[in-house]
Amino acid sequence: MKKFAIFFVPVLCAIIAGCSNNEKPVVTAPANTAPTVMEPFRFHKMVEVSPGEYYDVLSWGRASTDTGSFVILHSDSSARKYVTTSGDLDGKIVDVFNTDMDADGNPEILIQAKSTDTSKYVNIYAFEFNNNNARKIDFPRLKSSKANYRGKDNFYIQEGKLIREFPSYTVEGSAAKPTGGKYKLQYTLSGNEFDIKMLVKDSTLKEEPQVQLAPKKKETEKKKTTKKKRHRR
Repeated sequence: MKKFAIFFVPVLCAIIAGCSNNEKPVVTAPANTAPTVMEPFRFHKMVEVSPGEYYDVLSWGRASTDTGSFVILHSDSSARKYVTTSGDLDGKIVDVFNTDMDADGNPEILIQAKSTDTSKYVNIYAFEFNNNNARKIDFPRLKSSKANYRGKDNFYIQEGKLIREFPSYTVEGSAAKPTGGKYKLQYTLSGNEFDIKMLVKDSTLKEEPQVQLAPKKKETEKKKTTKKKRHRR
């Protein structure tokens, strides 16, 4: 009997081990990762302004990383219309915003790019879309001569308006240090131009950053028609 027990115990252990090995391994779900963009594209963001109406914003270009082009792909699936808007890009796209600042029912697509120009620090490419027509809107610039601006802008949409915040600095050049204060600007749209309102300014500085509006487009002058004089015989 003891011999049988000595033989049976190892066999039973082997059977239990074999059963445990047949269990299915626990598979853990992979962590969520951001979708990759294949070359020559560098950035992609899709904006849905209404059911069936999408704007895909992409940047692209090979070799250079600080210049390239952007493209806005407008897809109206209900009307089955597809329109492309493109332009030159200075810097890298940071974010894309969608709003209707003038409340006319036509969406505006705003592209924020980090500029390679250290006097501007940021570029905003703004377009208003009316059906399949894209109208470019010039974005107003801060004067580069102001010593208290060193970029690090934070843009966001609040109640349909574009808000811009940036920290304030003391002096111009490499010795510039943050004052601890900040500026906050509000951008709205009237017609084909931006209106700017100062919401918060750095109380430690006496002067405000001056805002330089983009020059207005000159209207084409009408050609004057001159009547030819008839010569009497």
